[in-house]
Amino acid sequence: MDKLIITAAICGAEVTKENNPSVPYTVEEIAREAKSAYKAGASIIHLHVREDDGTPTQRKERFKECMDAIRAKCPDVIIQPSTGGAVGMSDEERLQPTELYPEMATLDCGTLNFGGDEIFINTENTIKNFANIMNQRNIKPEIEVFDKGMVDYAIKYHKQGFIKAPMHFDFVLGVQMTATARDLAFLVDSIPAGSTWTVAGIGKNQFPMAALAIVMGGHVRVGFEDNTYISKGVLAKSNGELVEKVVRIAKELGREIATPNEAREILGLKPLNA
Repeated sequence: MDKLIITAAICGAEVTKENNPSVPYTVEEIAREAKSAYKAGASIIHLHVREDDGTPTQRKERFKECMDAIRAKCPDVIIQPSTGGAVGMSDEERLQPTELYPEMATLDCGTLNFGGDEIFINTENTIKNFANIMNQRNIKPEIEVFDKGMVDYAIKYHKQGFIKAPMHFDFVLGVQMTATARDLAFLVDSIPAGSTWTVAGIGKNQFPMAALAIVMGGHVRVGFEDNTYISKGVLAKSNGELVEKVVRIAKELGREIATPNEAREILGLKPLNA
């Protein structure tokens, strides 16, 4: 079994300081939270960025500021910008961070109901275009999956040559698809042999899904984007505290934690500075 890759989704686009005062907005706060997660054992920083007032943005310039600040504190960490952005953003807005040529970026493989009237739209042409641009820029996509149909789309686009193997999936459970052992096993059994996968459980599902991934040989995403509590009714002090809890669970279950360079090897990324 591979060592465990921990991804920290440190701020997202929707969660605010009203949910948890430690949610980062400024460049300095984002760098602080990335460092706390990295020091605790995260190999990947899944990155959304905000303006100083908390407004989500996909501005390339803001991403560069935040990525530079993270690298200054965590030189070898893998930075994975989101191309999801926030509901209502255009494809052109969402793609801006890929102009910075990160090692990885997210690729959402379907349209999603976020709740109420909020719909996160990803047409077939959007998915193919995003995949093509990532290929051109040598960016490995993390395929974001919110239900089984998105796995099927990813496999379809792989067969058509838009997504390269080996594929890496992130199963986000507790939004459109429920977060149960049955659901996770169903998704894992649905992806091609040789693929890698991570699970992100939303809210109260974060740590139960993490524990399942650890014993099933997958990888784990935690962080304020998905959950702001360390335990029931107790706000987490930092993203690092959430990562530390996963590390403790992994140690109890006998799974070692991957360093960033070990994560690169597992995911088929180029070694740092290669």
